[in-house]
Amino acid sequence: MVRRAAAGNFAFIDSQNLVASLTKIGWKMDWRKFRQYLDREYHVSRAYMFIGYIPEMKDLYEQMHDAGYMVVLKPTFDLTRPRPGENGTSGKDKPVKGNIDADLVLWAMKDLPSYDKAVIVSGDGDFYGLVEYLVDHKRLEKILVPSMYFSGLFNRYKEYIERIDTHRDELAYHDRPKNRRRPQPKPAS
Repeated sequence: MVRRAAAGNFAFIDSQNLVASLTKIGWKMDWRKFRQYLDREYHVSRAYMFIGYIPEMKDLYEQMHDAGYMVVLKPTFDLTRPRPGENGTSGKDKPVKGNIDADLVLWAMKDLPSYDKAVIVSGDGDFYGLVEYLVDHKRLEKILVPSMYFSGLFNRYKEYIERIDTHRDELAYHDRPKNRRRPQPKPAS
C-alpha cells in the first residue's frame, strides 16, 4: 500500500451527538470558534461535519462550510410518518433521523492515508471499533466528548478523552441582540 503524504490531523464530528449533548446541559456551540479550537489545539487541517440533510436547513450547512467544515450530508427520514402497518408516532423527541455513524467510520477509514491522526468528536459508543482500530495503529489523537455523559465503552481509552463542556467559556455561542443601543455618555454637570 502506497501512503500519500499526510495533511495534518483530521476531525470527524458526529454533529447530532454533539448538539444533542450540549443542548441537554444548556448551551450551544459557536461553530466558528470550535473550528479554530480544533486547528489550534489539535492541528486539524480538515474537519468533517457529519449531519442529517433537511432542506430547510440549507443556510446552516452553508454557514458550517463558511466556518471551515467539510459538510457531509446524510439523507434523513421522518420519524413522524407511519411505516406500513404502523399507526405512527408523535415524533416529539426526534422528528427527523439521519444515521451518520456508518458514514463517519467509512470516511475516517477511507481518508486514513491522508491524515496523521484522527480527532473523533462524539461520546457515542458506536464508534468504539473505530477508536480501537485507530489506537492500535497509533492514529488516534483525541476523543472529544461533549460532556461527562459518554459511552462507558470509551473508559478503556480515558487518556484520549477530553470533555468539550470544560471549554464552555471559550466555545459557547452567545446570542447578540441585533439593535442593542450603546449607553450614551452622561453630560458633565
